[in-house]
Amino acid sequence: MKIGIGLPNQVRNVRPTVISEWARRSEEAGFSTLGSVGRIAYPGVMDTIALAAAAGATRRIGLISNVLLGPVWPPVLLAKETASIDAVSGGRFMLGIGLGGRADDFVVDGLGPRGTGSRLDRDLEVYKGLWRGEIPPGCDNPVVPEGSREVPLLFGGMVQASYERVARSGQGYVGGSLPPSMVSPAFDAVRVAWKDAGRDGDPYLVAIAYFAITDVESGRAGVRDYYTTAGAEAADFIASGISGGADAVRATVQAFADIGADELVFNPTSDDIEEVARLADAVL
Repeated sequence: MKIGIGLPNQVRNVRPTVISEWARRSEEAGFSTLGSVGRIAYPGVMDTIALAAAAGATRRIGLISNVLLGPVWPPVLLAKETASIDAVSGGRFMLGIGLGGRADDFVVDGLGPRGTGSRLDRDLEVYKGLWRGEIPPGCDNPVVPEGSREVPLLFGGMVQASYERVARSGQGYVGGSLPPSMVSPAFDAVRVAWKDAGRDGDPYLVAIAYFAITDVESGRAGVRDYYTTAGAEAADFIASGISGGADAVRATVQAFADIGADELVFNPTSDDIEEVARLADAVL
């Protein structure tokens, strides 16, 4: 199982100048992938910007959005943004995408929080067409450079429609920020949907987990704050699941390996850049 690390782009009031150095140190430490968290209505750095900064600061490490909120974006704009991240990184980007569950993230007029599943399915066809060089309505030219590839797609979400979307349109799945015992049934459902769709090989299964090596209580408070809009009970539950300390992160690695994850991305709970080395010392 590969081990990645998230960028601190959605830590409350993150210092934006940390992003590029965090990416550089993560590559040097030997992590497989840099992840980003997607949200609009929170005082962080936009995930597409964080990923672009990371692409410019690195040369080898993979990039993944885990997950970007697809239906909050106009599809032509998102197709161009994501193709551009993939292109400037030299083809290192996987687009992990989901529906979004917070109404305040839907800030674009006409793109509200209703009907997001059907809207994403329509948008996916737009993305793929534009990545193949099609010209969108109202434009005189393609919106991506010639030779651009179709960006690999991963999907989040813990409903049957998400699992079927993986099998129909994606290369894999991103589990939620939940304990392995709760993610395992989703992994199994993705595998079944993949097989039922007649896909060859296996879906790529990505797990995510929050971590804090030193200041665990501050980390829990930060995660709780991030999930407050989901309700106090849900926020407390997710915050309680942080992997706190070196022994805990090692146990989390084993637990996700046991359920067959192909990659585990540890998302930070602070922008303390020394956490990169601390996590690497614990799990690499």
